[in-house]
Amino acid sequence: MTLKKNTLSRRHFVKNTSLITGGIILAPSVLTATTFKAKEKKLKLAVVGCGGRGTGAVTQALKADANVQLVAMAYAFLDRLDSSFENLNKMFDSSRIKVKPSKKFVGFGSYKKAIDEADVVILTTPPGFRPQHFEYAVAQGKHIFMEKPVATDVAGIKKVLEAAKVAQNKKLNVVLGLQRRYQFNYQKANSLIQEGAIGNIVSGQVYWNSGGVWVKPRQENWTEMEYQMRNWYYFNWLCGDHILEQHVHNIDVANWFLGSYPIKAQGMGGREVRNGKDHGQIFDHHFVEFEYANGAIISSQCRHQRGCLSRVSETFQGTEGTCHTSGASDTKIKSYSGNHIYTHNSENDKNPYQVEHDRLFAAIRSGEVINDTEYGAKSTMTAIIGRMATYSGQEITWEKAMAAEHILVPNEDELSFDSIPPIVPDASGDYPIPVPGKTKFY
Repeated sequence: MTLKKNTLSRRHFVKNTSLITGGIILAPSVLTATTFKAKEKKLKLAVVGCGGRGTGAVTQALKADANVQLVAMAYAFLDRLDSSFENLNKMFDSSRIKVKPSKKFVGFGSYKKAIDEADVVILTTPPGFRPQHFEYAVAQGKHIFMEKPVATDVAGIKKVLEAAKVAQNKKLNVVLGLQRRYQFNYQKANSLIQEGAIGNIVSGQVYWNSGGVWVKPRQENWTEMEYQMRNWYYFNWLCGDHILEQHVHNIDVANWFLGSYPIKAQGMGGREVRNGKDHGQIFDHHFVEFEYANGAIISSQCRHQRGCLSRVSETFQGTEGTCHTSGASDTKIKSYSGNHIYTHNSENDKNPYQVEHDRLFAAIRSGEVINDTEYGAKSTMTAIIGRMATYSGQEITWEKAMAAEHILVPNEDELSFDSIPPIVPDASGDYPIPVPGKTKFY
């Protein structure tokens, strides 16, 4: 078949993404910042956020470059930091894990001390704190790996986008944990779509339907702040709901393949199964229709209900064919006439979580610059307007949402475990829940 150009998205794709990662890449010849070209130069690494994802990211960073040493760690809780440290020590020898007791920083505000120690920082705390941590790391001139999503509210999105400009001016590398952008089957699918393999995308369905995540029972000695921090997934100021924290992956794929971001959203959601006092304030299901400027409609589903159909994937319909992708490396592209254009064989594919760090450290060494921040912030914002739509039951436009005074997260430097969180339970122990038809954002 003759491939036709998807002209609507191709222009945006070339301007704002690279075919390799979806980020902005500058050639080494245009750089003025200090680089670490010598392979023998030791790079000092710090991690801010020592849960499972932070520990995994450190592991991948140390595997990516033999001359990287972990020198500092920061987290709200000493027990989680110590557990991460012990696990890393089992995997790497003392030449790689160089964290002295004095470089283990605990509590609110500890991120600054860890960031100050390093050349490269990993930001993997609950996402509500990401904008503040990112802003500080950029101000200190650090190369950065940060997990998705990059914020939980509109104020955070604006902070991240402003800091992204500073990072670009300083020629700092910023790699984001939307790892599908670094996964070969997605890269291949996107390149074929941009070449017109399925014509222009007119609709799609993106899914993150699963059984949900952990709950940590309340302990008598915990303050309300500690309880919420330990169960951060269930509080919007910390997590942003699962439509943001998990489903942003699939939403980002839609934005990437379309080469643009939605102009508005409407949808529905609620708490049908996961609705107890220990489930905080978030919904257990969301359905959103995102509309793009060219008229394309992307339907978004995410669910945390056990015993139901699990599905984490994406399907797109174009004017000439269809594309199916998934994080399990499954990719099938075919025309409406039945021609199988592409079927992916994942046998030799590298783990995209590892590829992210391989690319980050290779760029730092070579003087290349990768900056994933803009698309990460805008895909995060897409999920936020989806959440606004399901919580309110109203149509939410991108323009009005970006103009809204939507602030969920207090300044971390002013917090302690004795602080009153932004939301608190009532006398019965129930947290305030968004109510469609009553909850408003503008």
